[in-house]
Formats: sequence, C-alpha cells, structure tokens
Amino acid sequence: MPAYNKLVRDRILAIIKQQGKHPTTIVLADKEYEHELRNKLKEEVEEYLTASTTEEALEELADMVEVVHALASAHGSSAEQVEQIRANKLAERGGFHDRVFLERVDDDNND
Repeated sequence: MPAYNKLVRDRILAIIKQQGKHPTTIVLADKEYEHELRNKLKEEVEEYLTASTTEEALEELADMVEVVHALASAHGSSAEQVEQIRANKLAERGGFHDRVFLERVDDDNND
C-alpha cells in the first residue's frame, strides 16, 4: 500500500472508499495545516512548471487558486480580501500584461 503523507482535497477520501480501499488519515492542527498548505502550494507550482499542455497548465493554476483560498482562510481572511489586495496592487503598481523585463537601473550620477 503506497504512503502519501500529504494534504488532500476534501472529497478524496470518499473517492478512495468508492474504490473499495481504506485510507488512513489524521486531522491537522492549525499550524500543521498551514505548513501542509504551503507544501501543497509548492507541489502545485512544480506541477504547473512541468505541465506540457495548456490544459494541464490551467488545471494546475486552478489547483493553486484553491490552495490560495485555503491559505487565506487559514490566515483568518478570505479569497475576497486577497482579491481586493491584488486589485489594489494592480491599480497602484500595475500587472504583468505589458511583459516588461527589467534588466537594470542606472544612477543618474555617473561620477
């Protein structure tokens, strides 16, 4: 029997049981939960970076968004508040749509 030792989505246990298998689980305390959410985010980022199709990439992006929502909640906030912070930063500093890559910044003083 394989060992997974990772945070899984809420309905995964039901899916495993429907397959006639018996999962062994624990419920994480707050600090452990946040730690495992961070690990899950790393896992999803790695899966995104190795995605070979647009469909796979979008699936992984959706997984990252789900983890971000859970992290917001773990921090006592909400996805809506994270979205508001994102929108504020977009208004103040812009997004990444212009594809600008900053190579360097030189001082005006060339002494």
